[in-house]
Amino acid sequence: MRPVTPQAAPPASTGGAVPDRPSKEPREEPRESARGKAWRSRRYRWDIKYSPYALVAPFFVFFAAFGVFPLLYTGWTSLHRVSLASPNDMEWVGLGNFTRLLEDEFFWNALRNTFTIGIISTVPQLLMALGIAHLLNYRLRASGFFRVAILTPYATSVAAATLVFVLLFGRDYGMINWALDAVGFSKIDWQSGTLSSQIAVSSIVIWRWTGYNALIYLAAMQAVPNDLYESAALDGATRWQQFIHVTIPSLRPTILFTVVVSTIGATQLFGEPLLFGGAGGQKGGASHQFQTLGLYLYEQGWFNFHLGRASAIAWAMFLLLIIIAAVNLLIVRRLRKSQ
Repeated sequence: MRPVTPQAAPPASTGGAVPDRPSKEPREEPRESARGKAWRSRRYRWDIKYSPYALVAPFFVFFAAFGVFPLLYTGWTSLHRVSLASPNDMEWVGLGNFTRLLEDEFFWNALRNTFTIGIISTVPQLLMALGIAHLLNYRLRASGFFRVAILTPYATSVAAATLVFVLLFGRDYGMINWALDAVGFSKIDWQSGTLSSQIAVSSIVIWRWTGYNALIYLAAMQAVPNDLYESAALDGATRWQQFIHVTIPSLRPTILFTVVVSTIGATQLFGEPLLFGGAGGQKGGASHQFQTLGLYLYEQGWFNFHLGRASAIAWAMFLLLIIIAAVNLLIVRRLRKSQ
């Protein structure tokens, strides 16, 4: 017998058990449709156009809820006779509340007191702030500490500061009267007198706001170019002359700003005279000698229950602030023309 020789197996055809090697060429990604591109482009344009409005919308919502609406509602209430006991019962009186204010001697007394206290508190306050800022503008040791220290009264609570000043201006045991008695002057009943009570209330305002205005002036002084001071020094100007002829003219816009802001604050003065008067502080003393417009509004609305009159007083204060803003705008335009 012949031996059987083994035969080789035929080669495997394509698609056998062994998988093909993956191709090294990159596969093409499916292209984005024209509709998808248009949608992305439209969404991007909306984002650029409307996102800023969405970011600032919370401010306008809160401003409308707590600023515009109370203002308009107060104006509507000022045209009615309304009692705090029944605020929903309104009787139309038109401009009757405003005409009654013009005939009310207590309103004119409050307006006069507001003006007097504003002058007594604003003028010394800004002058002292200007001097303090001028001192801090020079290189001093621990200047950072002094800048923080002068801002401390501004951060103090109105109630805490006023109660301390009530003790200082006490008639029998106050430190102010003790100092006056030590130098031979008679004691002063600060709360009973008209001018004395207004000076006492103004001193609280001066103490709280002088440091705040001093820092504003200091920031403006540091923006004045040093070349102006060097030129003035070469011309032989002293530091006082440099302050008068270089610093003050450079601070005109800032000074005008602080004058307007301080005037607005004086028009709205409320907490200091209220706490200084103690029990019955809404009257501003037994003779209403330091009752401001804010206290008169508070007395009419929350003690006499005349919400209509109180709303009319609030709108009178608002109109007064508009007049102050108009005068400020007129002065600013004059200053720009003169430069």
